Amino acid sequence: MLSAASGFKGISIAAVDGDIGSIRDLYFDDVTWTIRYLVVDTGSWLPGRQVLISPLAVRGKRLSDKVPVSLTQEQVKNSPPIDADKPVDRQQEEALARYYDQRYYWEGPYRWGLLAAPGMEAMAIPSPITPVVEEMDARDRERPKGDPYLRSVRDVTGYYIAASDGDIGHVEDFLLDEQAWAIRYLVVDTRNWWPGKKVVLSPEWINTVDWSESKVHVGLRQDEIKAAPEYDPRRPFERAYETRLFEHHGRPKYWEREDR
Repeated sequence: MLSAASGFKGISIAAVDGDIGSIRDLYFDDVTWTIRYLVVDTGSWLPGRQVLISPLAVRGKRLSDKVPVSLTQEQVKNSPPIDADKPVDRQQEEALARYYDQRYYWEGPYRWGLLAAPGMEAMAIPSPITPVVEEMDARDRERPKGDPYLRSVRDVTGYYIAASDGDIGHVEDFLLDEQAWAIRYLVVDTRNWWPGKKVVLSPEWINTVDWSESKVHVGLRQDEIKAAPEYDPRRPFERAYETRLFEHHGRPKYWEREDR
């Protein structure tokens, strides 16, 4: 099952001994397009403070109005301070991971380091798979100093989407796999190009993102996108639909890979 990122806004975070606030935003990394942190507004409980909660702390399935986490209010209260309105650097992430005794997600070949998904046991490292950390390090060397790799779902919503031969719309939402906390699709509003229709695009089909120009470039033509199976948010998002979508674009299916 996939969930709309917009549906997380305002949902409460439930520690083992009480609520700690509500979700204000989601941060994802621009290498694997994985949700790395829930940005939590602590409201009147810790006035004027926001905290970052990793999906590694989530316990069980999300309820309709709460996300349960395996943390106490005291742990959250004493966690390293973070200014969620400024870029979060690796040093701050390391401090958070050490404080909560969590694995570094950037050290290992899988989406969550040695874990395929939060809540799973550590897996043996198969040598043929290139570790995610290598790709992240390569990106770090390429990007200007200080350029963040953690992005805000709230900020990226509204980015323009460009096919190889012209614009097709803008990002309306994201569809998340809550087991792996992976962004599986960008939901694209095509009202100015194909009125009344919506399409979904996998982050794996993105060529580049111009963060300064707020534009996502995908390696597909307009006619390919228009001829793809239409996305209807009123219908269940099923594997059969995903299969038709990936086969239409001639792309490998993410659910058939070890590093999914």
